[in-house]
Amino acid sequence: MFDLAMLLAQQSVGVAGTVGVGIGMGLAILGAGIGIGRIGGSAVEAIARQPEAVGSISTQMLISAALIEGATVIALILLLLLGQQ
Repeated sequence: MFDLAMLLAQQSVGVAGTVGVGIGMGLAILGAGIGIGRIGGSAVEAIARQPEAVGSISTQMLISAALIEGATVIALILLLLLGQQ
C-alpha cells in the first residue's frame, strides 16, 4: 500500500503532483486504519476466547498499533516532502 502511495506521489508534477500526494496520503491513512481495525478486532476475539490472557494480548495489540501508526506518520512525512519538490 505504501509503495503505491509513493509511486503516485513521485510520478506526478505540478497540480497533478498535489493530487497525487493527496491520493497517496489517503491510501496511507486508509491502509493504517484497516490494519489497526483488524488488530483491534482480532484482539477482542482473542480476549473473548481466553479472558485470562487479556494483559499480554492488550500489550501486543498496543505495540502493533503503535508500529503501524509510526510507519504511517513516516509515509505521510515523505509524501509531504515529495509534494514540496
